[in-house]
Amino acid sequence: MTDLNADIKQSPANSPPDGTGTRRARSDRAAARAVSARRWPLSRIIGVALLILLLFSVAAMVAGGLALLSLRDNRERVVGTLSPAALQVQRLDTALVDQETGVRGYALSGQRDFLAPYTAGLADERNAIRALQAVSKQLPPSAAADLKSVAEQAHFWRTHYAQPTINQVSRAGKPVVSPEILTGKADFDALRAKVGALQAEISGARTQAVAALNDSAAVLDGVFIAVAVGLAAIVLLLALGLRAAVIRPVHRLAAEARQVAEGDFGHEVSLAGGPREVTDLAVDVNTMRERILDELAATRRANAVLQAHTAELERSNSELEQFAYVASHDLQEPLRKVASFTQLLQRRYAGQLDARADQYIEFAVDGAKRMQALINDLLQYSRVGRSAREPALVSSDAALTQARNNLATVMEETGATVETGHLPLVLAELPLLTAVFQNLLSNALKFSGGKPPRVVITCTRDEPFWLFSFSDNGIGIGPEYAERIFVIFQRLHERSAYPGTGIGLAMTRKIIEYFGGRIWLDTSYTDGSRFLFTLPMPAETMDHPPEDETSADETPKEADA
Repeated sequence: MTDLNADIKQSPANSPPDGTGTRRARSDRAAARAVSARRWPLSRIIGVALLILLLFSVAAMVAGGLALLSLRDNRERVVGTLSPAALQVQRLDTALVDQETGVRGYALSGQRDFLAPYTAGLADERNAIRALQAVSKQLPPSAAADLKSVAEQAHFWRTHYAQPTINQVSRAGKPVVSPEILTGKADFDALRAKVGALQAEISGARTQAVAALNDSAAVLDGVFIAVAVGLAAIVLLLALGLRAAVIRPVHRLAAEARQVAEGDFGHEVSLAGGPREVTDLAVDVNTMRERILDELAATRRANAVLQAHTAELERSNSELEQFAYVASHDLQEPLRKVASFTQLLQRRYAGQLDARADQYIEFAVDGAKRMQALINDLLQYSRVGRSAREPALVSSDAALTQARNNLATVMEETGATVETGHLPLVLAELPLLTAVFQNLLSNALKFSGGKPPRVVITCTRDEPFWLFSFSDNGIGIGPEYAERIFVIFQRLHERSAYPGTGIGLAMTRKIIEYFGGRIWLDTSYTDGSRFLFTLPMPAETMDHPPEDETSADETPKEADA
């Protein structure tokens, strides 16, 4: 017998550990777990990595938020305050020019229509000043002072020149050349100068705000670039850190475990670095390796014992074969002589001796016959399964027919009937399958209880087997004897009531199990005895049974003996 572990690498560690080795292994495992307990667990490593990423994300969001706020404030100052203020100053200047134009045209023409620009300009002036006063707090302080000075100068020009000139022309009803024209022109030029100063002040503030807006946009772009670069750097560093702290230790552990899985059970699995879970896993894998070594050593010892038992069994089988040979040749000849001479004594001296002598001779003849039958049955039992032939396709119908022919005389004497349909092809040997049917038929004829035996044989599909049913109307068998009847030499009745050696059903079971099936007593059947047994179904008939086998499931037909 081959060694089950011959392909495993030998190592001193493969030998079963003694008490000292076991204590040392436990101490090493405890030390390894103590070292592992001081390492960071994988959850902490991942938690720290996530915390770093979270802190960077918060810092990036704060920096980006501040940059966005600065950009929004500067944009709001340019778009919402300074640009509208510059537009209102321009409208104010236009409104003042319209007023001066209207007054001058009315004074030169005396026509009332020329006052329309003055009236419209006066309304526009008031609207522009109100709009500028609404945002004056957001303007530079000097711009607010200039706005006040413009308003006062405009009021002075209207009260000292524009309104008096309009009143004078209106009273005269014709153009009037007033000596105050030069004075009014000088006042209006001073007003335009103050409007220009206000406009220059607001334009300068707007230029500064636009520059601040551009700076804020540049800062925001820089923040975004810095966040992107920083995030990429952190992700890269975290990836490298996780690779060094987690992935590489896992790869090393996988390589160590793979070396053990390939058969090198003497290789100790250890891990110098890595998170706590990985080092604990390494300790567990090494513990499993040590247990495998222990189990392997036990298996080898059991294998050695098994090899010894196998050798003993082979020796016993050889002796049994030798015994079978002796029984079939050497013992049969003297036994036949004993039987023949005792039968000669019985025929020659029957009635010439006393009754006791005749009885003794009868006992000797009967014993010789039973010994001869017993040896023949034992020989047949020992030969089951020792054939070199492989099971082949065998017709169950042919085996049953041969068995019925062998028992034709007994069946005729007892008036037995056999009901069966066409039985299928099975994987078996024809002589042994014939012996199965013959033993079952013989039992049905023997234990009929004095009434004509009726045997029903059916077969159904129970893939990958054919399930045979063999029932009779005899005396039946109690459920408590369902296993005992298949034991060799076990009898349920006295020899005087029912003859036989008690080997038939034992040999039947051995034959069926040799073919790969099984046999049992159907204890639910109460009208006699019913034996069920299975035989392998040929692969050719599993999916599509041949035409001559399709009737195996049909209702049995009666056939006379």
